[in-house]
Amino acid sequence: MLAALSSAALQGIAAEVVHVEVNAGEAGEPKLFLVGLPDTAVKESGDRVSAALNNSGRKAPRTRTTINLAPGDLRKEGPCYDLPIALGILLATHQLIALDADKYLIAGELALSGATRPVRGALAIARLAKQLGKRGVLLPPVSAHEAALVEGIEAIPVASLDQAARFLSGEIHLAPVAHAVALEQTAAPDANTGDFSEIKGQHALRRAVEVAAAGGHNLIMIGPPGAGKSMVAKRLPGILPSPTLDESLEILSIHSAAGQTLSGPAVFGRRPVRAPHHTISDVGLLGGGTIPGPGEISLAHHGVLFLDELPEFKRSALEVLRQPLEDGHVSISRSAGKVTLPCGFMLVAAMNPCPCGYLGDPKHECRCSPSQIIKYRARISGPLLDRIDIHIEAPALSIRELQNSTPGESSAVIRARIQAARERQLARYAGTKLTSNARMSHAQVRAHVPLDAPLSEMLQQAMEQLSLSARAYDRILKVARTIADLAASERVEQPHLLEAIQYRSLDRNVFY
Repeated sequence: MLAALSSAALQGIAAEVVHVEVNAGEAGEPKLFLVGLPDTAVKESGDRVSAALNNSGRKAPRTRTTINLAPGDLRKEGPCYDLPIALGILLATHQLIALDADKYLIAGELALSGATRPVRGALAIARLAKQLGKRGVLLPPVSAHEAALVEGIEAIPVASLDQAARFLSGEIHLAPVAHAVALEQTAAPDANTGDFSEIKGQHALRRAVEVAAAGGHNLIMIGPPGAGKSMVAKRLPGILPSPTLDESLEILSIHSAAGQTLSGPAVFGRRPVRAPHHTISDVGLLGGGTIPGPGEISLAHHGVLFLDELPEFKRSALEVLRQPLEDGHVSISRSAGKVTLPCGFMLVAAMNPCPCGYLGDPKHECRCSPSQIIKYRARISGPLLDRIDIHIEAPALSIRELQNSTPGESSAVIRARIQAARERQLARYAGTKLTSNARMSHAQVRAHVPLDAPLSEMLQQAMEQLSLSARAYDRILKVARTIADLAASERVEQPHLLEAIQYRSLDRNVFY
């Protein structure tokens, strides 16, 4: 007998429908045959499914059984087809009668005992079910909690193959995970990252980080070892503004597709902070694989990508950041297909001023020759530096600053100012996809950052003296708009523009 169920395959961070067709009772050797471009993990489903059926009190087929995963030209990977294949076998061998099986998308890995295990991309599967007009999804409990974030569908948690079969046959009732319950699993700011009040001195650096976080601007910190660059970066998550609901769902979709949410129910409401090691490959940073998946820049979407010791990264890895920094998305083409992944991240980078790290330090003598310094800094190309909005120096701290016991502003106080500034931006860009000043287009910069004649002349002089590019011109205006938002000013005034200009002091001929 022929039976058919619906499942899904991940393509990037989206899902496509996969029809699981099972034909049992064929003449020939009693064996399961899987077709439809399955990978090794899918091919191994036959052994897992047979053991799960037997250990669930059901019978594995004793005739030749063909299982087709359609469409046949779409590559399938992972163990998520275990559950629909097992249920399809039960339907095809008359061990299960289910009238509503076609109203659900079904996915789940099976243990040999018949218990279910979570799968990647539950949120994408739920969105696909809603798009197809399905009643809901049948998923393992952890994945069902994640899928329940999609409103308007039923996310049915099934803990075992036997439970799924009895639910579809109408023997038992399983309540779907409530949408409100899933929304309650919201993360608070991470208290383990430390507080800004612990940072001694570095007032200019603290201010630059606050401006960057308020507008989502890219930032580079240059200073000697021990100046506090990494310490500031580790405390950055504590001042980031809360993501909107749409941003939270996008973040979760990417992390779900990458398998980052398999260990427990989905928790959202916190911006991601990724800090890859400088030995990372181009593919690890950008994304890819046989079936293209998200890399570090996509996992940092709506959050922060922190690159410590920036010149130590491979030149090729740094250069692949140029287009994603500009566009907010990256397209990856492989033999299995092409996917476009979102990557609207805030780049925060740190580096030493020279190979030994002590150029300009009054207490340590720099041992680097001019040619070594130029070669070291040349690892950061001009086009990449152009795309970084804020350049800030982090000088070495004096003993007096280190011994100062007066605490600075706490992360909570700074975060309140940043949140207020981000809310002004959300109100300004209502009705568009923009959520921060850093993502303004050229036309939007002209519309939202008008300059009078004196300010225009001031900016023109700065552009000429610093030999800045046209790209830097727009980025100065974006930063000035954020500074004005922090000051609760409707217009960009002279102090806001001057502060934005001084954040380009390390650009072009000065830097090199």
